[in-house]
Amino acid sequence: MATAAPAYVAHPPLEGAARLWGTVALSAATFMNVLDSSIANVSLPAISGDLGVSTTQGTWVITSFAVANAIAVPLTGFMTQRFGQVRLFMASVILFMITSLMCGLAPNMTTLIAFRALQGFVAGPMIPLSQTLLLSSYPRAKAGLAMAMWSMTTLVAPVMGPLLGGWITDNISWPWIFYINIPVGIVAAAITWALYRHRESATHKVPIDAIGLALLVLWVGSLQLMLDKGKELDWFHSAQIITLAVVAVVGFAFFLVWELTDKHPVVDLSLFKRRNFWSGAVATAVAYGLFFGNVVLLPLWLQQWMGYTATQAGMIMAPVGLLAIFFSPVVGLTVAKIDPRRYATFSFLVFALVLWMRSHFNTQADFVTIIIPTIIQGIAMAFFFIPLVTITLSGLTPDRIPAASGLSNFLRITAGAMGTSITTTLWENRAALHHSQLAETVNQGNNAATSAMSGLAGSGFSSEQVLGQLNRIVDQQSFMLATNDIFYASAILFLLLIPLVWLARPQRGGAGSDAAAGAH
Repeated sequence: MATAAPAYVAHPPLEGAARLWGTVALSAATFMNVLDSSIANVSLPAISGDLGVSTTQGTWVITSFAVANAIAVPLTGFMTQRFGQVRLFMASVILFMITSLMCGLAPNMTTLIAFRALQGFVAGPMIPLSQTLLLSSYPRAKAGLAMAMWSMTTLVAPVMGPLLGGWITDNISWPWIFYINIPVGIVAAAITWALYRHRESATHKVPIDAIGLALLVLWVGSLQLMLDKGKELDWFHSAQIITLAVVAVVGFAFFLVWELTDKHPVVDLSLFKRRNFWSGAVATAVAYGLFFGNVVLLPLWLQQWMGYTATQAGMIMAPVGLLAIFFSPVVGLTVAKIDPRRYATFSFLVFALVLWMRSHFNTQADFVTIIIPTIIQGIAMAFFFIPLVTITLSGLTPDRIPAASGLSNFLRITAGAMGTSITTTLWENRAALHHSQLAETVNQGNNAATSAMSGLAGSGFSSEQVLGQLNRIVDQQSFMLATNDIFYASAILFLLLIPLVWLARPQRGGAGSDAAAGAH
């Protein structure tokens, strides 16, 4: 801590119905927040068409939220010291409802993007503080269960987002993807205020680190814009992308030097001195980046090359929550007794298995073949968040948990954005390579190619149409092979992450409870 903080006052855990309602309220707020990061994805064509802009411009609806959110999340620790956990959480929920209403009422794309950025920024403290408040509501022995309840909402919301967003857009109208936050927010805010207003954390005046904040906005904003615009502008063949990359790298270097030497840093980088924190946070971030990249890739491939509709692709993705909901409480209740590194290792092994199964898909794969790995993936997700959060927060005093949670969530969100950009770029590059290799084999000496061409010609196709049909088949196979490449490489990377988890040293006497409660 930069200044002498007042003594930390530990509030007794909530009991009975109060604890249940507290869990519901905090989980509802988290659900609303995570849902909003994915619900607009499938509604983009409708929003863009309605507001008279291209779909490419429409992607700024997602980008603006992500950039502002990524900047606000690591500020949680600093703002908690100034305003207190409960007040900051309440402000975040109420402002989120107001900005949601403004998004729904936006008359044009410029206004919508501005309101989405504002919505992303005010949403920043909500996830880390819901985690912190939930942990304070449970006794140390049940901290794992608290994390299970919390992680279920973060697992289900990204899957629900596209399904709900698609249904609302098709059956009502796109502004309602924002309006639905208002009743959820009112319930979450009312219950939270009733239960937690007398459980405020100690506050003290910390000077605002304006330079640190400006550098954070500069490098995170540049990095996020570079990732979002990279594919569209052909990456480093574009002067704009090179400029953004240079600004991000230089800004990050200055930010590091400033934050490590400033008396009152806006982001507490001293957390990285703790082996448990950096090994847990980095493992979570990289694994989440891999997971998120593949979550984006699968529906893209299904819709573009397998003839699936958005709803059918959503149905393929939806069952991922089934086993996650079933196993999460089991993990939560046992994480205090079993080494969380073992659970995290198991999670990464199952992720690797799922991706290896997907790397054997072909263009004849039916619905059942494609959905089986998705169902199995639910097991990996249940064993993913809780043990890794346990490792990351272990050994921290309760007053440092908001800062640690904010910083680890920031790394996770940024890794998710990077995972999406890297995956889609590699996918298209690999497809182009496979296309050129496959096209070379289509010649007079290839019996399969000549019989296919003569068959198409016999069906009354002109020579241009025959070549067009062949090109479409080659394209489909190229993207199929590229998809297999990405899945296979991701499986290998999950296996390579396992040693990182084992660098952490779990706490004696119940890693789960110590980690979550932040006791030494």
